[in-house]
Amino acid sequence: MLIAPYVLLVYVGQVGYCVLLVFARKPETKQTAVKGVGFGLVLANWVMAFWAISWVMQWFIASTVLLGILTVLLIYCNVVLLIYHKPNLSNRPLDVALIHAPLRLFLILPMSLIFPYSLFINLGLTWSHGDQTHYARGQWPGFAVMLGVNLVGLLVIILRRDIVWTIGAVWVCAAVWSQKPKPASVYILTIMFTVLHPLALVVSTLWGRFEDKRRQGRIRLPEDEPLRSGDPERATRQPPREVDTDALWG
Repeated sequence: MLIAPYVLLVYVGQVGYCVLLVFARKPETKQTAVKGVGFGLVLANWVMAFWAISWVMQWFIASTVLLGILTVLLIYCNVVLLIYHKPNLSNRPLDVALIHAPLRLFLILPMSLIFPYSLFINLGLTWSHGDQTHYARGQWPGFAVMLGVNLVGLLVIILRRDIVWTIGAVWVCAAVWSQKPKPASVYILTIMFTVLHPLALVVSTLWGRFEDKRRQGRIRLPEDEPLRSGDPERATRQPPREVDTDALWG
């Protein structure tokens, strides 16, 4: 139930991206929307559409392949945005809200949930609806996947102080542990990361501000240059004197 509003949020964000693409006047915004995202996002949406068909038809091998391609495309789009079109909340908040944020949320969904889910179905790590005797059959592969993707997310949050990734990761974790029944290993792990992600964001932000203040408090002293005899620039580098001894004894 929690994934449906998440997908709706990504959809609304992409609609906002289209509106921004039409009405934007800043050249930086145009460049970010077209060159930074552009064709990669178009391909990602086509792949998502074909995945929906394969999922409804229960073509799970095709579903897994399409989700793998979708994840790679979205990783590429997000890397291009972060390297060549860095988010600037103070100068271009709409770029962050309608370009960066939807792309980040779009990536978290298949990478953290849908792709592993489809892969597990292909591997036979499933249990029949209503039969709770074998629901923990794939708990350790599920534990490994959730641990891996959440550690990656935690690293991104710490290094980039990424609010959007924090929201998306917490949302997916809450969607996983709220679905019952759930193996204890996966249940405890997802609850733990539900707490760790926002905590890491707060600690990383406070540490960054502390480091900025510490750098601003430093005073840089001029470096001393050794004077060489016969140097034509000796007079310009020599510190000022109260009495010019060269003129006095010259």
